[in-house]
Amino acid sequence: MDLINISSIIIAVFCVSIAVFQVLLSLGFPYGEFAMGGYYKVLPNKFRIVSVVNALILIFIGFVFLQHTNIINGLDFLSTNILVWVITIFLGLNTIANLLSRSKKERYIMTPLAGFTFILCLFIALS
Repeated sequence: MDLINISSIIIAVFCVSIAVFQVLLSLGFPYGEFAMGGYYKVLPNKFRIVSVVNALILIFIGFVFLQHTNIINGLDFLSTNILVWVITIFLGLNTIANLLSRSKKERYIMTPLAGFTFILCLFIALS
């Protein structure tokens, strides 16, 4: 296994982990200070729906990178080259947004996580 495959697996693990976190937020767990600007300890209903959508998107991102690096082959119809770049750019912007959050918890926990994931995505996109 090479560095690109390992990076892809790490991205998928991070995405699944954050997706679980998003599901917990959607169920009303008091972790809202770590997400969406940190305005709420427990997310209101409209943001809980956003958390469910975020969880689904994160799972999809994990699959895209696993497909792109040929670790899985279940999504052969999916052209991943453009998606990898779109996701990478999004994660770069997400890292900046986390860094600018008013929530210290989001800045100190989510910024490094998003930044590290962005670097791994960029590594794969450039390969």
